[in-house]
Amino acid sequence: MSPDSPPRSTDPLLDPARRPSPRAKTLWTVEIALTWLVLIAALVAWVVVDPDRRPWQVAAAVVVVPVAVLATIVVPRWRYRVHRWEVTDEAVYTRVGWLSLESRVAPISRVQTVDTERGPLERLLGLSTITVTTASSAGAVRIGLLDTSLADETVAQLTEIAARHRGDAT
Repeated sequence: MSPDSPPRSTDPLLDPARRPSPRAKTLWTVEIALTWLVLIAALVAWVVVDPDRRPWQVAAAVVVVPVAVLATIVVPRWRYRVHRWEVTDEAVYTRVGWLSLESRVAPISRVQTVDTERGPLERLLGLSTITVTTASSAGAVRIGLLDTSLADETVAQLTEIAARHRGDAT
């Protein structure tokens, strides 16, 4: 753990110490809004091509628009409160989700590769996602939406820690 890392949590599986970048909320908001805009555009197209079903169209709009606005506002903030991660000399801990929570622990001795991903929106917002591939049937552990500089530091830290654990990661 680096000197500027937050203090260790008492139970990292339940509450890893670190959060994604606050800009993760912006990314999640944009992604959710774009998804709902597709549905709203379909609703608008229905209104244009089928003027005989106005009561149904109004009913659909009364349901879709408030749910879209609520989801776009609430879900990113909720996810930000839940998503956590932590890297120690022993393991990588993550907790993700918003309706269903998933907590993962990947022992450092099982780490095989550490990769960094930056999609177009992530690059625009200065964010990166780290994928830690392990010798596990559960798949890779992802540490999502970190500031790019912190992601680079974390990859270097994981590489250094993994090099000290000279196992074969199997």
